[in-house]
Amino acid sequence: EAVPHVPFQMLLRGANAVGYTAYPDNVVERFCEQAVRSGMDVFRVFDSLNYVENLRLGMDAVGSAGGIIEAAISYTGDVSDPNATKYTMDYYLGLTEELVNAGAHVLAIKDMAGLLKPKAASMLIGGIRKEFPDLPIHVHTHDTSGNGVAAMLEAVRAGADAIDAAVDSMSGMTSQPSMGALNAALAAEGIRTGIDNHGITALSEYWEGVRPQYAPFECTATMKSGSADVYEHQIPGGQYTNLHFQAFSMGQADQWPLIKKAYRSANLMLGDIVKVTPSSKVVGDLALFMVQNGLETESDVLAQAEHLSFPTSVIEFFQGYLGHPVGGFPEPLRSKVLKTGTKSAFTPVQGRPGADLAPFDFAAEKKKLQYVHGKTRVSDKDVLSAALYPSVFKEYMTFKETYGVIEPVPSFAYFSAMDIGEEIHVKVRKGKEFIVKLIAVTDVDADGNKQVFFDVNGNPVSITVADRSSAAAIQQREKADKGLLGSVGAPMPGQVLSVKVKEGTTVAKDTNLVILSAMKMETVVTAPVTGLVTRVVVKDGDQVQGGDLLVEIDENAEAPASGKSQATPGGLQPGYGTSIDDPETRAT
Repeated sequence: EAVPHVPFQMLLRGANAVGYTAYPDNVVERFCEQAVRSGMDVFRVFDSLNYVENLRLGMDAVGSAGGIIEAAISYTGDVSDPNATKYTMDYYLGLTEELVNAGAHVLAIKDMAGLLKPKAASMLIGGIRKEFPDLPIHVHTHDTSGNGVAAMLEAVRAGADAIDAAVDSMSGMTSQPSMGALNAALAAEGIRTGIDNHGITALSEYWEGVRPQYAPFECTATMKSGSADVYEHQIPGGQYTNLHFQAFSMGQADQWPLIKKAYRSANLMLGDIVKVTPSSKVVGDLALFMVQNGLETESDVLAQAEHLSFPTSVIEFFQGYLGHPVGGFPEPLRSKVLKTGTKSAFTPVQGRPGADLAPFDFAAEKKKLQYVHGKTRVSDKDVLSAALYPSVFKEYMTFKETYGVIEPVPSFAYFSAMDIGEEIHVKVRKGKEFIVKLIAVTDVDADGNKQVFFDVNGNPVSITVADRSSAAAIQQREKADKGLLGSVGAPMPGQVLSVKVKEGTTVAKDTNLVILSAMKMETVVTAPVTGLVTRVVVKDGDQVQGGDLLVEIDENAEAPASGKSQATPGGLQPGYGTSIDDPETRAT
């Protein structure tokens, strides 16, 4: 409503919509319809493996909804390398032809890691322009290497119609190249963008003031400048900061150089795949897993694969839940991960992952949500959110019901603690404002809590807050005995999502024991041996560190008396929500 004459653009992950998993076709279609009604114009449709069947579903959904289809080629490799054999000019030209035939209105080159060198940009865009003279071409890159401005100038010279940039104060490194620099350079060549550099400066100054409030989420703790080592590790710009934060959260901050090296190894191990969400997450999860478990090479992984609990994302990748990568899945790693030929083998998916999923029942979901949250509090957008992100939506609604409206709270007060005596103004709506002043904070009590005292519009208010950094709130856990196969420890720090077994249960080797989650990376911990579960020392919701004891299994114990339950191996089976995003699917 505020800017009706400026086209809005968004990313759409093809058959993965805006999630990390395959959805029923009607969920993708419903999302696109809602997005167009809400004001979205251009949809950059991509697939994390350039799998055309996934791309086609997203493109058809956008077209049916009335949106502009910007079909994207996710770029990797180096077309300027004469020794390249996989991601060559012929590959990209062939993929372009398939997308044009599928109904693309615009072609996007999505260079998510900033691998597009200036010469490669000239070759790639020039080659596509020669074969498709009337096709609009839109180029996107990241400036991790420092080559972003030069590459985009070459793209324009070769025939690109649009290029992505970031205002100066938000540009460079893992972001996009500088808009001001590109605008000035193009003007010097007689190419007018219609954008005023003074306007860019004004925007840049505004965001320069906003950016420090989000400093804790940046990668600048370790990355102070661009680095050409991106051509080696190939970490996408959007993932670099997330992976860095993930490493810190998992206690691997000092191993960041090793993680980058492991990322390169993991990528090659997976078949040198296209890396963009969610396939990039697979590579990142495997890299962190390798570092956490002291695995340096593919030989190390293959040698220990029988006893490793691989991240869920890696298992699902090899099952085919993301689609099929260029050149197919690498062997023998795929067979090792999927435990092919064993009783606990994971079932691979044939064809497009979501093709056989039953349509999502929106009416039934709305009825269920209205029962839980009230009829007046559930909109059609809420139902769609629940279909896309079941557990995230549940957490969101719980948060809203617990804390109320938090959007008006100033960013600095939301992200970090207020100082004693500090005062903020929270404008809830026109004519209603809260003036909140922090008065005092008590010491932590025996239960790990603090009392926090405020003055709100002149009235005293106190709340009880858990101090998660206090010794009372931190539980010291028993460590697994590395010398005993039946002493099953956590392969990484994280939260226990679900415990799958009970004490007194006989389990077969490879039975699912515990599901862990850490920064979007989920791992199913399986039984390394057949035996009797003698101890389960964690419960759902517990926080654990790497090596903490989860379950003890006695290989030599007698089988339980008749009537006791027995657990059998179980893999991730095809179906909606196989990324274990919602509790019901996880339980199934």
